Amino acid sequence: MSSTNTYEPPANFFGANPLNRLSWLRTSHVFLNAILTSPNTQWLVFKDAQPLISTTIESPSSSKHRKLVKLRSPELLSILGPAPYFAQSQNPTELLSEEIQKAHDHVLEAARFHGPPVVFLGLHQAEGSDDALPSSEFIIKGSDDPVAEAQKVVEKINGTAYFSLDVTDLEEELVDALLQQKELQLSSTKAPGEEIKLGFMDTRAALGAYDEFDAAILAAARSMVDWNARNKFCPACGSPIYSLWAGWKLSCSSLLPWAKKVEGKKPCPTAKGLHNFAHPRTDAVVIVAVVNEAGDKTLLGRNRKWPGKFYSCLAGFIEPGESLEDAVRRELWEEAGLKVWGIRYHSTQPWPFPANLMVGFYAIADPNVPTRVDLDNELEDARWYTKDEILSVLSNPEGLNLGSRDPNKPLPPKEPASGAGPLAGDNASKKGDVQDATGIEEPPFKLPPRTAIAGCLISDWAYGKVQFGNSSGVLKGNL
Repeated sequence: MSSTNTYEPPANFFGANPLNRLSWLRTSHVFLNAILTSPNTQWLVFKDAQPLISTTIESPSSSKHRKLVKLRSPELLSILGPAPYFAQSQNPTELLSEEIQKAHDHVLEAARFHGPPVVFLGLHQAEGSDDALPSSEFIIKGSDDPVAEAQKVVEKINGTAYFSLDVTDLEEELVDALLQQKELQLSSTKAPGEEIKLGFMDTRAALGAYDEFDAAILAAARSMVDWNARNKFCPACGSPIYSLWAGWKLSCSSLLPWAKKVEGKKPCPTAKGLHNFAHPRTDAVVIVAVVNEAGDKTLLGRNRKWPGKFYSCLAGFIEPGESLEDAVRRELWEEAGLKVWGIRYHSTQPWPFPANLMVGFYAIADPNVPTRVDLDNELEDARWYTKDEILSVLSNPEGLNLGSRDPNKPLPPKEPASGAGPLAGDNASKKGDVQDATGIEEPPFKLPPRTAIAGCLISDWAYGKVQFGNSSGVLKGNL
């Protein structure tokens, strides 16, 4: 697009999910049971919300290469539990009868009561194939022979189905045996001297293991795995809950046709009206790159829990009854005592830790107004940086290197060093005269990488991909 007035937001890391979610087929147990057993179906496996990662160690240099592991259905059938996998009854090996399903349709759609938690993520369609849409070609419900119709739908689908599997509560021996078998298979394809190990790794610590395709699928999978793991009881009555819609809906067990009725206990409120089932939640967060009106300075802050050299954009959660723009104004006022204007949207990023949507903005503030760090006990430091200062960090090989540590996790307690100098990022300490073990000059402060939307906001501004007018505060320019 050639117009200089058009702003095209980027597809952020963890975004641009390539899967057709086939959401209208989540209610069809016949489709799900058929597609789950397909030998081409792939799985992302999690334990304690950590994905399965392969690490290849090459000799003699011992350099490590990490990759997200995707297993296929035949490798997992032994730990998924007995069929059927959806529309299960009280007996793990029995399919719910059609009579019971019709009588209790809303509370039994693709229900799963037995085996580890499973989520259907969607379909990656083959290149050049037509998108599957909820048309007559891909509708099963209401058919006289749903099993035969489901098989026809599966045959029409041209692509690879993806599921997630949570093995947290499985016996360790079963999981270890699965990993060992997969290690042997992967090692057989490697050159002599290369060693492959499988293990579950913190998602952020293994960011280098994902390409854009894997990251986007992982974002949805991790959020869904976390949501299913966190929600075990009905928020209305406290009864245990169970999975519907292939992991996309949870319902109160007191609604089941075989549920025992407790004398004197009122029915669960979710049984009334439109059935207040629990659906996955996404928590919106505004994240703001604040610049001055001239567009040559930006405000960055450091949370008290972050490493001393790490600075980023200011952010905060949306509150009920609040617009995104209102949240930007409130967060900057509450955290830093700054009034902002010229608020402009940049882009959004799914952030699966556990299920946030980061909504990126630019806003203008006056750098001559004192910035407060004593307001809500979140900020330890906040300061304005020039564009040249930011560019020097972005061009430093260590400027975006946060290591494997999660900057949002608290630092271990430490004693103050004797004769410690000014805080990292202080203008007086920006000489960059410290070198690491490789001889690379350490930057005076560090910034988030482009795998985080904050890194995109900062670098897009620093490299001139977006600008603010000197007086209008209008966001303009192409990415």
